[in-house]
Amino acid sequence: MLPKRLLGKTGQYLSIIGFGGILVSGVEQSEADAIVREAIDRGINYFDVAPSYGDAEEHLGPALEQFRKDVFLACKTTQRQKKGAVAELHESLRRLRTDHFDLYQLHGMTTKEDLEQVFAPGGAMEAFIEAREQGLTRYIGFSAHSVETALALMDSFDFDTVLFPLNWVNFFNANFGPQVVAKAKSKNMGILALKAMARTQWAEGQKRDYSKCWYEPVTDPVESELAIRFTLSEPITAAVTPGHVDLFRRAVDVAENFKPLSDTERAELRKRAEGLKPIFQLRET
Repeated sequence: MLPKRLLGKTGQYLSIIGFGGILVSGVEQSEADAIVREAIDRGINYFDVAPSYGDAEEHLGPALEQFRKDVFLACKTTQRQKKGAVAELHESLRRLRTDHFDLYQLHGMTTKEDLEQVFAPGGAMEAFIEAREQGLTRYIGFSAHSVETALALMDSFDFDTVLFPLNWVNFFNANFGPQVVAKAKSKNMGILALKAMARTQWAEGQKRDYSKCWYEPVTDPVESELAIRFTLSEPITAAVTPGHVDLFRRAVDVAENFKPLSDTERAELRKRAEGLKPIFQLRET
């Protein structure tokens, strides 16, 4: 059974592997039901989804309905204005067959414009605050693909969580991520990880066996174990897996018997990162 960790200051304990809703996009409902049941049986209680994941919400809602009271359900919106965020929140609630989310997040915050829009009068943050007051979400968080934007968000509002790419190649070859971990930890925020199983950018013309990954995932058994354990060795609560069932199962297998990386293993992983192009970089100033 998967270990659980405390999510920041929320008092909630989540499985150290999260179920990414994209796992059930583009599949039959019977398959979605089976994947969700498997996840529940293996001890996963943290599910994350977004409207931008194709038809994932439509499949996850029915599959998760009977388990809803026992899981932590997170959703996101890319809407930056209040009106759009309110509409998308209510549509996601309907699709997911629930009366509230445990966590609602600004999705894919990347640019200075994103930041300015959500905090402007009539911006999405007004919708988030009202949703919490109305009991439509228990906690407020964000996902970001920029170190600079993530740090600025944490300075601008007392968020409960951050969902961020925390990945071995990004750390070693781009110094991308340690700053976010340190700041979030100092604020006692829940830290949730993306892209633990990313390896590098797809090479031009390379056969892409994983259609839901815009990056090349780690598939080598030894390397994938080291990569997953690298992310889980950071002071995070949970890592959300990629959208392919075999990668999801691999992550759960590793997490069930999780042991922090040793110094020797970390050195081995650093060596394996040599020459790999990180999927994210610090913004040039």
